[in-house]
Amino acid sequence: MTITTEQPAVTTEQILARIADIRPLLERNAAQGEADRRVVEESITALTEAGVFKIAQPCRYGGYGLPVRAMLDVSAAVAEADGGTAWVVALSNVCAWMAGLFSRQAQDEIWGVNPDAKVSGVLAPTAETTKVDGGWRVTGRWYYNSGSWHADWAGLGVPLTDERGEVVDQGLVLIPRTDLGFEETWFVAGMRSSGSNCLIAEDVFVPEHRVMSVPPAIGGQYAVEEPEEDLYRAALVPVFTLVLAGPQLGLGRKALQIVQEKATRKAISYTSYVAQADSVGFQLQLAEAAMRIDTAHLHAHRAADDIDTAAANRTYPDLTLRARTRADTGWAVENITRAIDILLSAHGAGSFAEVNPLQRIWRDSAVAARHAIVLPAVNYEVYGKALLGRDDQITPLI
Repeated sequence: MTITTEQPAVTTEQILARIADIRPLLERNAAQGEADRRVVEESITALTEAGVFKIAQPCRYGGYGLPVRAMLDVSAAVAEADGGTAWVVALSNVCAWMAGLFSRQAQDEIWGVNPDAKVSGVLAPTAETTKVDGGWRVTGRWYYNSGSWHADWAGLGVPLTDERGEVVDQGLVLIPRTDLGFEETWFVAGMRSSGSNCLIAEDVFVPEHRVMSVPPAIGGQYAVEEPEEDLYRAALVPVFTLVLAGPQLGLGRKALQIVQEKATRKAISYTSYVAQADSVGFQLQLAEAAMRIDTAHLHAHRAADDIDTAAANRTYPDLTLRARTRADTGWAVENITRAIDILLSAHGAGSFAEVNPLQRIWRDSAVAARHAIVLPAVNYEVYGKALLGRDDQITPLI
């Protein structure tokens, strides 16, 4: 099946304008989404109609095929309304991009019938496989599958076995959501509305055309035939890593906005200051937080530009540049979490009132910052070893 969808090019700026239009709705549904531990369907519908989930979908299926920088900017804009919703947007878009690396046959199955199909994913190979004619049979459980409530397909990590049952490779497989079981396991302090639950496969057959080997993909050898769009030449692990910084950028911006706007009418208790804005101490804290948020944006955008430039030039970034993307991501996340801590202290104990959106921003950011692939200490070690040319790297995911 060949799918060709002709439409005018959609820009990042147009998508951001659409998000601005629906931001009041997203904000209004944020508390309910947190209580339900899933994004409210009204918000998912509004985001779908605004094209927010088509950022990294191939153009031949009606997607926009926008650069990696757009994935950051779009999820950041959504995060100004709600962090959990932004996380679902970020993960759905990057998983759509991942699906765009698979064979054309696999892509046709995902979007050929339903151009609005959404994809979730977990890379960890927490499964067992059996090699059979034409593919593998897969059994496993994958935690924590963000956006699992809303996904039509899932990209899942698996060990690939040979006919003797020995593991010979690591793979990613695409499985329709209808073939997977589901268990609610997402009971957490923050990012509650991300709905990062468990998907379950019980002896599910996956044909070879819906399987991609991970080790070659880390080096830029994907399953898709010659890509029509530069986006699908982008470096695998840098993209997977960097997109997780997007929601953090928006959370930091929103926290700064809230504290800044209230500073002229909020006193500092037990002092003579009738407005926080009059305090030099407060001014210093606000400035430091703003600079840290700016720093996070500069590093995240540099990394995105590195990825997008290499893809446009049809080159694959070397190991040191790919490692720097992991470090850029960790640095961005670390500066956002520190900025939010400063802002909460500057704003005062009222930050933690349930009616104050700052406490949800703080919890969402703190939970997201602990995702394994963005941990600053790990990412700095990866980059440091790359800078020194050492052969004792701690992970192949670079």
